[in-house]
Amino acid sequence: MIRSTPALHSHDAPLPEAFQEHLDALLAACRAKLGDVDEAMVERAFQLGYRAHIDDKRASGEPYFTHPIAVAFIVVNEIGFDDVSVAAALLHDVVEDTEFSLDYIRAQFGGEMATIIDGLTKISGVFASRATGQAENVRKLMLSMASDIRVILVKFADRLHNMRTLGALSPRKQLKIASETLDLFAPLAHRFGLFTIKSELEDLSLKYLDPQSYYRIVTGLQETKESRQAYVNSFINPLSNELERQGLRFKMYGRPKHIYSIYRKMRRQSKPLEEIYDLFAIRIVLESTGKKGKEDCWRVYSIITDLYTPLPERFRDMLSVPKSNGYQSLHTTVLGPEGRRVEVQIRTEEMHEIAERGVAAHWMYKEGVNESDKRMEQFLSWVRDLIENPRPEEATDFVRDFRLNLYDKEIYVFTPNGDVKTLPEGATPVDFAFQVHTEVGFHCIGAKVNGKMVPLSYLLKSGDQVAIITSKKQTPNPDWIKFVVTHKAKSRIRHWVNEERRKATERGRELWEKKARKAGISLDEQMLHRYAGQLKFPSVSQLLYEAGTGQFDLDELVHVAKKGKVESEEAAGDGQSGSLLEFERFLDIAQTTRKTAMLIDGELQTDIKIEYAPCCNPIPGDDVFGFVSRTGIIKIHRKNCRNARHLFVNHAERIKSIEWSRQKDVQFVSGLRIVGEDRVGIASDITTVISKSLKTNIRSLNIEANDGVFESRVLLNVSDLKHLERVIQRIKRVKGIFGVYRFEE
Repeated sequence: MIRSTPALHSHDAPLPEAFQEHLDALLAACRAKLGDVDEAMVERAFQLGYRAHIDDKRASGEPYFTHPIAVAFIVVNEIGFDDVSVAAALLHDVVEDTEFSLDYIRAQFGGEMATIIDGLTKISGVFASRATGQAENVRKLMLSMASDIRVILVKFADRLHNMRTLGALSPRKQLKIASETLDLFAPLAHRFGLFTIKSELEDLSLKYLDPQSYYRIVTGLQETKESRQAYVNSFINPLSNELERQGLRFKMYGRPKHIYSIYRKMRRQSKPLEEIYDLFAIRIVLESTGKKGKEDCWRVYSIITDLYTPLPERFRDMLSVPKSNGYQSLHTTVLGPEGRRVEVQIRTEEMHEIAERGVAAHWMYKEGVNESDKRMEQFLSWVRDLIENPRPEEATDFVRDFRLNLYDKEIYVFTPNGDVKTLPEGATPVDFAFQVHTEVGFHCIGAKVNGKMVPLSYLLKSGDQVAIITSKKQTPNPDWIKFVVTHKAKSRIRHWVNEERRKATERGRELWEKKARKAGISLDEQMLHRYAGQLKFPSVSQLLYEAGTGQFDLDELVHVAKKGKVESEEAAGDGQSGSLLEFERFLDIAQTTRKTAMLIDGELQTDIKIEYAPCCNPIPGDDVFGFVSRTGIIKIHRKNCRNARHLFVNHAERIKSIEWSRQKDVQFVSGLRIVGEDRVGIASDITTVISKSLKTNIRSLNIEANDGVFESRVLLNVSDLKHLERVIQRIKRVKGIFGVYRFEE
């Protein structure tokens, strides 16, 4: 926008003829589309918008106020919410771009309008940056959405008009705006059920991002329009005759698929346009309503499948279980004339309005205030969940999580009580558990799908019935974050991991304070920060965290603090063993380390001090790596250890390649968590299998039972991974066992 300082003309000055015509047309559209309209409010908003932008120009050279007018028409004709939304569209840039303040808007139009304009002002340019700073802008967007849904509806209209007039901008700006539109605005419009706007945003984005493909598809559709219409008629005519014969009132037509969906299909199938046959869908919209409307949809489906052969695998019932954005319809694909596949969509007029205009149509079709409020809550529940969620440590995580909530394809799964849960395609039992309740997710130890035990990473399908098995002792596994797909699951797991890090840091501080008192050392925070830096730690908190998790030996810090300087790791390793400090350190290490033969970086080593990490309890046969501690000990971790990713990312230079050497008659301690049905004799059966059948020594065993589920933790001596796997497989065959897992201390 090209701006000059706005001149504040009199409110009573008449509008120029062209703008008066725009106002008259807008009021007429409001009367036709919105029902009850406060025309005086809309006219005052129009007058103020005109005065505020009177000297402003668009990049095209047009008066700037033509843009708010166009946005208002989109709100009326293509969204159709209410008169306040129309007035907000006329004023949406006033506070940001002119000298009129939010207080002035509040005084003239009230608090409701001020809230919407404030929301629109705050999210202006919300997606202007893809840097980590974008996270706070996305949060502002969601806060505004949660405060009043009209904020995002007007923003959709604003973005749609900007896309329609994108040609006036430079190619660089075109690519930037088209990319952010396709990346976030179009999926967000889909999430709110605004199919018409979503489709146009996608098509216009493609026009600028890949103009060659866009125009090739447009030209191809134009060239085949006549033959396509002839085929549609040959399909529709016999069906239309039969529907009329059975007394149904309907509209039926062939709807071309929008350009971007054809483009995606071409890319997905690696085929040219000529080989894509389902370029259109037949849509049947019934005039019947309510319960009869649903019954008629099923009648029509029956008639279609009598006339044409259905493809069962392509049938989708979104009538009984609507999508999360309110979409309802029956979809089926049949073999039409010439054996061509034809998609047919069946819905009522009300379902059609909701399918095209989403949340706005819900508002228009409300069955009383309570029903409307309930539907609005469904639309905004995921927004509020994001807002109320603890902030992720990384801003980029927040933006990524926001995108996760814009998923297109959904599945519908059932609780044991028959309640429906909507999840994105690719969801797992862990996602389901968190969807039920955060506590269920935290304590999830297993899952049954359709009555059978499945891994927690199992990919759920529509129609699955899922039962989650929980244990009060279970806590989230950081590895879950690798396969969960919902924002709620990812953010809750991430928050738990961060909280555990905080606790480990506090534990490290407590250990340090105890060590310092024993050694007679007193360090203020500044000195602690200095020594942390000299020990190559980025911060004191990182030092304390590694101390709390056992990755760093605090004796090193004691040693440095006593000498008043930092020695190199080599010098520290060659320190005088006769000193009290070095002798105490030796005693501590001797209790937790052993000398053994290992292949380290491909070479056999026989005198290296090693330590088996208690976080994952590796045993021979496990895929492992070595981590060189600051004291020179090599700690052996399993590659799937929950700490592995952190160590690889942050301390790659201290990682060693490790292979097990052959050792005879060496026993390792391993632990199992066993979950099963709480029945009489199950503990005896388990111990018999381990001790007598497999001749394996049990070091300790404890058992707890709760709500019919029993859980046992067993420590046992094994020689290697194969030995442990034999134990696990044999325990799984015990009657009533749900699952057997290695546990990490």
